Amino acid sequence: MAAKNQGITQLRVGRLTKAHGLKGAIKLELFTDEPDRRFVPGATFSLQVPPTSPWHGKTLKVTELRWYNGHPVGFFEGVDDRTTAESLVKAILWVDQDNAEELDDDTWYDHQLTGLQVHRDGEPVGTVLRVEHLPAQDLIVVETPRGEVFVPFVKAIVPSVDTAAGIITVTPPTGLFEPIPDDDAGGAAPDDPQAPTEPSTLKQRD
Repeated sequence: MAAKNQGITQLRVGRLTKAHGLKGAIKLELFTDEPDRRFVPGATFSLQVPPTSPWHGKTLKVTELRWYNGHPVGFFEGVDDRTTAESLVKAILWVDQDNAEELDDDTWYDHQLTGLQVHRDGEPVGTVLRVEHLPAQDLIVVETPRGEVFVPFVKAIVPSVDTAAGIITVTPPTGLFEPIPDDDAGGAAPDDPQAPTEPSTLKQRD
């Protein structure tokens, strides 16, 4: 999935997870199926980091990508020791995307999803307000009459995206778009700690 930033389409391709060794190498979590094309020497990434980070507003250039025990490890220009590498942990890497490049059938840019109607069982339940990118998965934030609902962008819950029709079809678990009544038939007692409750919309996840 990708983001639209000041008129430039960007793709999220990786996240820096952990310093590796003492010479500035950093382990990567990849969000691309083509790491050998994205992480070539000289490739430059925009960084998504907190405003307080010394890397805020800066870019990062790859010098080498290696594989250790099946895990990708990146080496970057100006990152020559473990302390510097640790200052980049959790940074998300973005690259400019050629708009003419053909996308896979199940890939969309953020701006293509924003504003689409969300349907459940053939009925509209809300509108996509924005897309949020978490380390483990992407979420579509749906604006509903009850407020914002955070929906994991996975095929089991979002089986269909029809940008031409302007509709996203969802098959959410019970309770994601509505509260579960305390007297739900067959449910647990209200004071039962295992009783089903309205989910927290996943916003609390770091």
